[in-house]
Amino acid sequence: MPRIVITGASDGIGAEMARQLAQTHKNRLQLTLAARNADRLQAVAEQCLALGAQVLVQPTDVADEAQCRALIASAVQQFGGLDALINNAGMSAHALFEEVDAPDLGWYERLMRINLWGSVWCTHAALPHLKASRGSIVAVSSLAGLIGVPGRTAYSASKFAMTGFFEALRIELRPAGVSVTTAYPGVVDTRIRYHGYNAKGEAAGVSGLKEDGAMSVQECAGLILAGMERRKREVVMSAKGKLGRFMKLLAPGLVEDMALAALKDDVKPH
Repeated sequence: MPRIVITGASDGIGAEMARQLAQTHKNRLQLTLAARNADRLQAVAEQCLALGAQVLVQPTDVADEAQCRALIASAVQQFGGLDALINNAGMSAHALFEEVDAPDLGWYERLMRINLWGSVWCTHAALPHLKASRGSIVAVSSLAGLIGVPGRTAYSASKFAMTGFFEALRIELRPAGVSVTTAYPGVVDTRIRYHGYNAKGEAAGVSGLKEDGAMSVQECAGLILAGMERRKREVVMSAKGKLGRFMKLLAPGLVEDMALAALKDDVKPH
């Protein structure tokens, strides 16, 4: 019976992964759901319970180390161990660096605590239990963690940091039989960019990216879970993302033009 922890599970990709796991495993799943919004988290938990999963709800702010460690401790206490940790919690941001006033740079640090340190703290706490079960770690990064995107300096920095951390960790854990899968979604049909920071460190309320052709949440969640199940190293989801990664080595200027073209005209640098 798989014992799985998902952070950022109250909506979007995390909530959909929880539902798909519950649907797939029926009465054979022990699921711990973590996010800041307790009400939305409980709603997702009830959907998973209706599908037969056993569910522990653990309201958690991954920007706080103590809460990350408490999350893993509660999951292990409730279910007796851990087979997979899905580090999905994250925050978006869109702002040209020159538009950020010096006093507002504190949200750059906050973003790093959520996107990088939350994953590091949860993973560190889970490591002994995952080694015992020869389990799996998933890190949900972004194409912005492979290719720098203008207007997303803070976000790209946090996701590049995730990429480097989990790439190194994958090699460290290979002898222990623990898989590490890093997922690189592109533009997915969620509200994450609307809730993310603007130049003032406030909720943006809009997306700075062109969202026509965005991948569905269902498809994205399914690709991540398939990657975890197959213990793949990486999941690069879109044809454009795969092409961009390859072309970055051969024609970096062209890839930079592609990244610039992904922005809405009103937020492009001048």
